[in-house]
Amino acid sequence: MKLYRSTSQRMLVLLLAAVLLLVAAGCGKDGQTGGNAAGSTVQDGDVTLVIGAYSVVKDAFAELLPAFQAYWLQETGQKVTFQESYEASGTQARAIAGGFEADVAILAMEGDLDKIADAGFITHDWKSAQGSGGMITNSIVVLGTRAGNPLGIQDWDDLTRKGVKVLYPNPKTSGGAQWDINAIYGAGLKQSEMKNGTKDEAYAKSFLKSVHANVESLDKSGRASMAAFEYGVGDVIVTYENELLARIKKGVNYDIVVPKSTILIENPAAIVDKNADKHGTRKVAEAFIAYLHSEAAQRLFVEHGFRAVDEKVAADTKDRYTVPEELFDISYLGGWPEVRKNLYSKKGVWYQVLADL
Repeated sequence: MKLYRSTSQRMLVLLLAAVLLLVAAGCGKDGQTGGNAAGSTVQDGDVTLVIGAYSVVKDAFAELLPAFQAYWLQETGQKVTFQESYEASGTQARAIAGGFEADVAILAMEGDLDKIADAGFITHDWKSAQGSGGMITNSIVVLGTRAGNPLGIQDWDDLTRKGVKVLYPNPKTSGGAQWDINAIYGAGLKQSEMKNGTKDEAYAKSFLKSVHANVESLDKSGRASMAAFEYGVGDVIVTYENELLARIKKGVNYDIVVPKSTILIENPAAIVDKNADKHGTRKVAEAFIAYLHSEAAQRLFVEHGFRAVDEKVAADTKDRYTVPEELFDISYLGGWPEVRKNLYSKKGVWYQVLADL
């Protein structure tokens, strides 16, 4: 009996020890990965940088993050672990403003970074970074069609034709969708200017409404909308030029239609000051933001269909892109504060369109 009790006691001690080790390992893992992070690309790094990004940059970052890791290791001897979260831009902005501890935010539009700043997490003037207004990539809103453009889509007006099924994501969650809506609304303003010599907001709203009447579905993100299109939903997708160029490069057969009037997309990145200071990652976060503006990173972005913000790279690669005849930027619509108020407030144009008002 004594032998039995002794063996049982030893087994109990071993079992308890194993449980404690598992708990400790689990706690350590939780401490490394955080709430929204999707895992790291280097194990046992000397520093961990948490990235909160919009979904469209995921493929480019699959190459860019390892390139920065190699650069930083060579420069400092320090290994970087990246923990990455990719979501629709609006969703990601709300997550960071709500407490997701990203050190760096890479989002679809200025307004989403402003949400994080308004919540007190970004405290520096991120728009002064690197002389590019804080932007790391450019693109434009274009139309994607099935191979051979079977419906003969040439411009925005064709999206109002009976029977043409249109896709774009939901601007409530997707920064890309807001660029899409801005492009259509702005094209309506351009049309009214050509006809009447002045911007007519009622005309632009009516034009947006006529396009939206043909929309098949409102997906969560630009990437989800692209996936639906590839699955066979819709005839035309309103999306980033870089999304279509990236898919074509991978062998997917689409046609790109560049509208006569469309908007310049500008995508920002910034250190999330409160989190970077809390985690002690400011030095590497600043270096990473600077790297995103470097010639090497800009050329990599171009390979994924983006337009470079670096002047030299943009000049070297200009033959890859069409410049629309009436390209406009967000200032044509009054800037982001005016756009948020006029289009996306509770009584704004977009919600009037949804309510068929």
